[in-house]
Amino acid sequence: MSALDSLRSLSPQQRNTVIAAYLGWTLDAFDFFILVFVLKHIADEFHTDVPTVSVAIFLTLAMRPIGALIFGLAADRFGRRITLMVDVLLYSIFEFLTGFSTGLTMFLILRALFGIAMGGEWGVGASLTMETVPEDSRGIISGILQAGYPSGYLLASIVFFLLFPIIGWRGMFMVGALPALLVLYIRRNVEESPAFLQRQGKPQRAFATVLRENLPLFLWAVVLMTAFNFFSHGTQDLYPTFLEVQRQYSSYTVGAIAIVYNIGAIIGGLFFGALSQRIGRRRAIVIAAALAIPIAPLWVYAPGPVLLAIGAFLMQFFVQGAWGIVPVHLNELSPDEVRGTFPGFAYQLGNLLASGNATIQAGLAARWNGDYAFALMIVLIIVAVIVALFSGFGFEKKGIRFGGKGTEEPQSAMPI
Repeated sequence: MSALDSLRSLSPQQRNTVIAAYLGWTLDAFDFFILVFVLKHIADEFHTDVPTVSVAIFLTLAMRPIGALIFGLAADRFGRRITLMVDVLLYSIFEFLTGFSTGLTMFLILRALFGIAMGGEWGVGASLTMETVPEDSRGIISGILQAGYPSGYLLASIVFFLLFPIIGWRGMFMVGALPALLVLYIRRNVEESPAFLQRQGKPQRAFATVLRENLPLFLWAVVLMTAFNFFSHGTQDLYPTFLEVQRQYSSYTVGAIAIVYNIGAIIGGLFFGALSQRIGRRRAIVIAAALAIPIAPLWVYAPGPVLLAIGAFLMQFFVQGAWGIVPVHLNELSPDEVRGTFPGFAYQLGNLLASGNATIQAGLAARWNGDYAFALMIVLIIVAVIVALFSGFGFEKKGIRFGGKGTEEPQSAMPI
């Protein structure tokens, strides 16, 4: 069955679930990426520098594992649907309050709280969706879900492009409260995961017990997600700053380039997610990661904005192409009874270990006389190699049935 055929075969309820999870991750990412466009402006108002304000990115990423654990455990106990609603409401509130920050300290505290709420959304939304849709549609649905991340970045790019000159950085964060409206859609149109409902009433083991039984798998997933997060954040978080500071482009040019490369990211996630349904999760990730490397010079050293936009489009096509496989890959590998917690917690621990990326890249650029281009490229090449190696020689469990049926040990290319 083709990707389009599998999408057409979804029931109305399954489509509603996909839409809700996609929008949840889109709006979560929108709220996060607002910050990367306004780092310089916040630094100016608070009389500091970009590396200092970039600590907010570190705090947001570092707090996400706490949210993944809290909301994941809640999802495994109380259900994915209600947990997702609470999570969306909380990250919207913290985003709105950020616009009222009176100083750097208050700003950093609110971004840390936002990070906790942001950390819960991905794992809960992904498990709800993957447990709801048919097996043969998981690849393309995974690409759709992960496309929510660049979709949020794209939305932030458009808002920055159109509204920043009018509303400023504080207004940008206030606009970020709009995702709270998604709660109404989830409440009205989304039902609970069938796999979760099947497990209700059955004895549930503690997360720590299941984790100990699957420790090699979990540790591999955390290392892989660390590399993946360096892969994405290393190519996204400081790229607008590179365009503004090193290339000295206007906010309109930066916003336009960001719109272009986020379109590439969305297309890449869909393409490689669907491809993974045919050739396997590991192989598709390796191809995407490997193809990002030769794009690096065009991405940061192209002589003008048009060529830079082309390079950025191709870079995010492959980076988010690899990421498009992650939701289905981690959910298929997760033990049934902790699927609300396992994928999101592994993902966000990887975020924690990679949370210093923006500060590291900003520091490297400062040491190299403001050369953001070289700082971006060197990180990209290193982590692309690591993603390809750890994926290619890692686990895979493509096609496993959820709900306790058809389970088996995950396949591995070599002992881990």
